[in-house]
Amino acid sequence: MPRAKDPRAVAAIVASALFMQNLDSSVVATALPAMARDLQVDPVHLSVAITSYLVALCVFIPVSGWVADRFGARRVFMAAIVIFTAASALVGLSQGVVSLVAARILQGFGGAMMVPVGRLLLLRRVSKEELVVAMTWLTMPGLLGPVFGPPVGGLLTDAFSWRAVFWLNIPVGCLGLLLVWFFIPEVEPQDPGPMDIRGLTLWGLSLALLMAGLETIGRGIAPPWFAPVALLAGVVATVMAVRHSNRAARPAVDLSLMRLPSFGVSMGAGTLFRVGASTLPFLLPLKLQIVFGLSASASGAITFATALGAFAMKPLVRPLLKRFGFRAVLSVNAVLAAIGVAACALFTQAWPLVAIFAVLAAGGLTRALQFTSLGTLAFADVPQGKLAPATAMTGTMQQLGQALGVVLGSLSLEAAMLVTGAASPGASEFGIGFLVSAAVVLMSLPSMLRLPADVGARVSGHGGRGG
Repeated sequence: MPRAKDPRAVAAIVASALFMQNLDSSVVATALPAMARDLQVDPVHLSVAITSYLVALCVFIPVSGWVADRFGARRVFMAAIVIFTAASALVGLSQGVVSLVAARILQGFGGAMMVPVGRLLLLRRVSKEELVVAMTWLTMPGLLGPVFGPPVGGLLTDAFSWRAVFWLNIPVGCLGLLLVWFFIPEVEPQDPGPMDIRGLTLWGLSLALLMAGLETIGRGIAPPWFAPVALLAGVVATVMAVRHSNRAARPAVDLSLMRLPSFGVSMGAGTLFRVGASTLPFLLPLKLQIVFGLSASASGAITFATALGAFAMKPLVRPLLKRFGFRAVLSVNAVLAAIGVAACALFTQAWPLVAIFAVLAAGGLTRALQFTSLGTLAFADVPQGKLAPATAMTGTMQQLGQALGVVLGSLSLEAAMLVTGAASPGASEFGIGFLVSAAVVLMSLPSMLRLPADVGARVSGHGGRGG
């Protein structure tokens, strides 16, 4: 049976999983208004269709490293693709919000095993000097998801139904499964020690309770007492989880990794950046369809500019990092990205669509540079023995950032409507949402400025240290 030895080939195959996940995320946002009409719920409240999936990812990703070590990364990766693909079919068959959320949670479980374990398959085959190239190859095919997601999702929604956008994952999942089966060799199972059941339970409760509280606060979709009780319980669970992780011999979430400056900043400041930037895939399609009155197809054709800009940036990441280094790139680009998010507040129906397209494409360039740089820097100093917990924590924080971004966008709209007295979000309310998001993006800047000038030099090649 042929096997792929080139890390770029492994990365391209693993990226089939990223393609599905990114395609799924982008089509849900585009199809959200149509889903809301069909299921007879408020489009803003239906953000639960996005956050339920992302919360499930956050809850289950911490165990992915242990499962991959115990049973073999390739075997777990293939099983995860099967689960994700089957769950996608169930989402398309959903007849109500409850069944939709249940299927999305199952999707999240599959994604929790699929993406971080796939990344682990790649990281165990590359040297530090190859990391930038490998991560670029890993993310470039994955970006095809959001490139094709909005226009394809819009076309399928308008021509058939929002359900068709989820069924699209079925052929993609089958193809990815075959490629993994034929071309990716198994990584030998290792002894990860006993599963940290207490730690996994505490972290899972923490994330689930906090997200449930944030998702329902001020919405009128749960009893008034639920949100504050959930948030308080989530804080208590978080304190207990941190305390346990600092004391356990082999914790499910290894907080000692945060002592590495490159990893700590990627997780802390990187999550802040992701929260602010992740409001866009939620807010933009809603604004274009609710305020501008565009169809799902037209909305998707415009918002795919963001992913197109991101895709165009990928070949430039390595030269920029080699020339300027991680600290300079991350610091300057954080400001540019914040400006790009804030610019979305200025969009009105008087703007030519080509001008909106250009602004979104430019914003996609800056966000892709930041995401790739942060994702690469996170593993710059992680030793081989810590790769499994590092990939699990990285995956958790990335998905948590996306989930919090959707919550931030939704809460910003709710708060803006409360202030303005509007019954439904309009241009002003969306403008407030984008400005709040830009402020959160900018909050990541101080930590990036405090990075050492030579951080990640072995990986970036800045200063002549790379291979």
